Amino acid sequence: MPTPSHQETPSSPLYDFDTVLDRLHSDSGKWRRYPADILPLWVADMDFPSPPPILQALHTRVDHGFFGYGMEPPELRELLCTRMSNLYGWQITPEQIVFLPGLVCGLNVVSRAIGAPGDGVMVNTPVYPPFLSAPVNHDRVLNPIPLAVAQHPSRDGRTALHYTMNFAAMEEGLLPNTRLFILCNPHNPVGRAYTRPELEQLAEFCLRHDLVLCSDEIHCDLLMGDTQHTPIAALGDEIAARTITLMAPSKTFNIPGLGCSFAVVPNVELRRRIEKAMAGIVPHVNLLGFVATYAAYAHCDDWLAQLRAYLTANRDFLFDYVKTKWPQVGLTLPEATYLGWLNFGALGIEQPYQLFLEQGKVALGDGVAFGAGGEGFVRLNYGCPRPLLEEALARMSHALELVVG
Repeated sequence: MPTPSHQETPSSPLYDFDTVLDRLHSDSGKWRRYPADILPLWVADMDFPSPPPILQALHTRVDHGFFGYGMEPPELRELLCTRMSNLYGWQITPEQIVFLPGLVCGLNVVSRAIGAPGDGVMVNTPVYPPFLSAPVNHDRVLNPIPLAVAQHPSRDGRTALHYTMNFAAMEEGLLPNTRLFILCNPHNPVGRAYTRPELEQLAEFCLRHDLVLCSDEIHCDLLMGDTQHTPIAALGDEIAARTITLMAPSKTFNIPGLGCSFAVVPNVELRRRIEKAMAGIVPHVNLLGFVATYAAYAHCDDWLAQLRAYLTANRDFLFDYVKTKWPQVGLTLPEATYLGWLNFGALGIEQPYQLFLEQGKVALGDGVAFGAGGEGFVRLNYGCPRPLLEEALARMSHALELVVG
């Protein structure tokens, strides 16, 4: 299986990411949550069609005409093992894979499986909201520790908000009965792809405090520029034995509605606990989800390489626009994900989400929903055709002119 790269091969077809297609008159939750005059850049759902090989595989499966009780494609587990080896040098085996109908489901299953009611679950904020709700859903105690943030120059000299794990605060804030650490890597919403040294320090922290580690790596294929991803379980056998890694094709190939994800759980006992927590409650992955997943990982690497290049250009356009038009606004320069994280606090705007929704007719993610450190922020999804991004920023500029001149 070829390794995805950022370079297009001469034989690769050119994919069109610029054309704006109508989703307003579809069943899109992204486009139908708000009134028709609202431009939605809020949820992590790209405004690009899924890759042609996925569409063809789904057409072929639908033409088969039977939708009874199904099974996973027999080659899928080996394909995933080969992919992990090719991309990361990470050696996993087919029996270590547990299929799930979604990553949020996975976060809840892990929260239920690890520890007991009343035990603590540590997370770094700001973070994807289900990290905050999943432990509470299962009578665990949320143990949130804010990330450290500072203005930091990137390798090309651009100064942006840069987030890091605050290990001193993690040591001080660890509860006596914390049993689980849930990592978001790449980190939604701040766009960090944590480096190997950072992950090694986290692994040492979890080992020393006897914590099980759940690593949500759903955005690991959505790398900007020359960013590299390192699965924390690939660091060595000791940390792998206490790690549950969650992955999915859903964000990368824009197929979240098909509901297929997977956990990699090398430790047999942890795997049994996960399977027990799922028993009788978590449904099987649906047939079309399996079909799309196989096609995504087997046949879509050239599409993915071009998508990454397009998203990186969108990221740079967003960053340069903000720095030019709104110099007081702090923002990240994401290393991964297609999510910008913008701070309007310096302008004295306490509820930027509401301002842009009401005055700009743009729906963004409300930073408050991401926990401590999200106040004054919005999350912006730039996984869309450039004309949509340009229109959204123009509307936001108009809204800002109304309140700050």
